[in-house]
Amino acid sequence: MPLLLCLALSVPALVFRFGGIHLAPIAGLLVFGAAVVASSFLLAWAAEAARVDISGPLAIAILAVIAVLPEYAVDLYFAWTAGHRPAYASYAAANMTGSNRLLLGLGWAVVVLIALLVAGRRAGRTNKARAGRTVEAHAGGTVKALVLDSGRRVELGFLAIASIVAFVVPLTGQIGLPVGCALLGLFVFYLWKVSRADAEEPDLVGPAARLGALPTRARRSVVTGLFAFAAAVILACAEPFANSLIDTGRALGVDDFLLVQWLAPLASEAPEFIVAILFAVHGRGSDAIGTLISSKVNQWTLLVGSLPLAYLAGGGGAALVLDGRQVEEFLLTAAQTLMGVAVLLTLRFPRGLAVTLFGLFAVQFAVPGQAARYLLSAVYLAIAVAALIRNRRHILPTLAAPFRSAAPTPSARRLSPSAR
Repeated sequence: MPLLLCLALSVPALVFRFGGIHLAPIAGLLVFGAAVVASSFLLAWAAEAARVDISGPLAIAILAVIAVLPEYAVDLYFAWTAGHRPAYASYAAANMTGSNRLLLGLGWAVVVLIALLVAGRRAGRTNKARAGRTVEAHAGGTVKALVLDSGRRVELGFLAIASIVAFVVPLTGQIGLPVGCALLGLFVFYLWKVSRADAEEPDLVGPAARLGALPTRARRSVVTGLFAFAAAVILACAEPFANSLIDTGRALGVDDFLLVQWLAPLASEAPEFIVAILFAVHGRGSDAIGTLISSKVNQWTLLVGSLPLAYLAGGGGAALVLDGRQVEEFLLTAAQTLMGVAVLLTLRFPRGLAVTLFGLFAVQFAVPGQAARYLLSAVYLAIAVAALIRNRRHILPTLAAPFRSAAPTPSARRLSPSAR
């Protein structure tokens, strides 16, 4: 049974972790990486089954929070340590900006491309979608855009508000407690909002279907247990998994700053990437990108908002001060986020946008340096402004969506054949 297999793959990592047994970097990658992957499957199945009892948006939000726990554990550790070891301040900011840009530039792009590929193959085989999953295709069966559920506008609204608040950071050169508290308050409001969305009859397959078919009390106990177990495994494996990856990178001569900004976030973001890819492969493109949008809301509110609190708890002041390099990195991250929100105001994610996001993300590695970061920020902002002008009639509805009464979320996930 897949559930038992995933549980079995997680146990060795817990034994090594709590038994104090040190593994070589490559062995650590295999053992702890297998546990992270297995826990990601458990999270995906538990989140799907949870939709029998709670709203889909809330299930996705809970899934996103748990999936990004490794990132929180690593980044808050850096921020807390920076309170009494100032050199770690740059690591905290680097890890946060790296993980955010990975999530949007790599995660959003790859997941959407996979979802469109899967939808295109299905559209080529049949004109009928599986229950609750509708594929629209023109002659030839080409699918060009992922159309998000209307309920995603609420999440985009929260992300838009958080993006506006976040620009205070590069303007002031610090993440202060007032900004942190505002972002944390926005996160609490976000969870409250999605918890009020209407539940709907889910379309479950595989292990999730078996979980959903359990009697009510047993189902809720098992799903809760899976969430708790997966969260515990992810938290336990986050540090050794990231350290194994970093040690391997160091052995290959990779710079420490790059390890903290890119390799460590890549390891800690693995659970949410895997969960989203699983959704996309199974034809649930809207849920796939919805998971990553929710993760982005979490990171841009809960994670960024928690950094000054962790810094204060570690012995620092009331604001986490950023150096010049980190101000540039934060500006670049904020500009990328604003672009992501602006182009999705119509709730459509075309293939060309996914390619553009990935291409701009890749450019920063080919052309590093201060001038390149400012230029790339300008490109993101220019695209954002153009998209805001083009989609201007959707701006106010999106900003107002978090404050409107919850409406039933449509169960259909549609894929659009062409841009409108």
